[in-house]
Amino acid sequence: MMPPEEMDPTNEGIPESSDFGGSRSDASHSGQAPASDPSVGPARTGGWWRSVFELVRSVGLLLVLLFVVRAFVVEAFKIPTTSMEGTLLAGDFLLVNKAVYGAEIPGVGITLPALAIPERGEVVVFHPPHDPGKHYVKRLVGLPGDTLEMRNKLLYLNGEELYEPYTSHHDWDGDTVHPGMSWQNEFLKNPVATRRYRPSRDNWGPLVIPGGSFFMLGDNRDNSEDSRYWGLVDREKIKGRPWRVYYSSEPGQAGLGSWFQEVRWGRIGGRIR
Repeated sequence: MMPPEEMDPTNEGIPESSDFGGSRSDASHSGQAPASDPSVGPARTGGWWRSVFELVRSVGLLLVLLFVVRAFVVEAFKIPTTSMEGTLLAGDFLLVNKAVYGAEIPGVGITLPALAIPERGEVVVFHPPHDPGKHYVKRLVGLPGDTLEMRNKLLYLNGEELYEPYTSHHDWDGDTVHPGMSWQNEFLKNPVATRRYRPSRDNWGPLVIPGGSFFMLGDNRDNSEDSRYWGLVDREKIKGRPWRVYYSSEPGQAGLGSWFQEVRWGRIGGRIR
């Protein structure tokens, strides 16, 4: 309970009687204790509880708002690898637009209407087929109906070389073969060539992308685990489009001084294209 207000020692505003012979109603002169206002204590207690209630309600509304925003609008993701180097760096923290392709209502399995459809060339967030519990970030290079082929690191779309200024290459010493690439046999443009088909990192296809499926590649083509190895991505597995980098720093740094030096200040706020 809050302390009672102090009385004004000057007694300003309290009229005194000019009749010296008359009795005065001031309780201090009658020998009686001043009557207390029974509403003071409960009113102040009620005000305290109202303040607590307003605070709890405000915090609750804020948490609900954050949940709604995270579930349906924007979510934060961290880039852990160099597979998108050239566009995204390991240690980048992204804001991802989840509403653009249709956000899923958690625990219900209902997807809200999409605001746009995935387009070739966009950087997207998705669940890969070989590890559906994780989020991957790659560039969408193949749409349903496209014919894709790679020859000596160059990507061809429907028979023509695709202009890709965002890619980077660091390994010019040789090619690599991965046993997981055998999935491509099912989607070869020329099924007759299946028996002698030997896809590699830098040479594969031509593949025909079936309906409802998409082909993803990392911009760092020599060091990216992508659709070349684990296959196509279904439309419903595409979850969002990265929007901006809200923080970035070199991974593995410790200490306040090194943290300040290793923050990539120039990348913060950058738009992802």
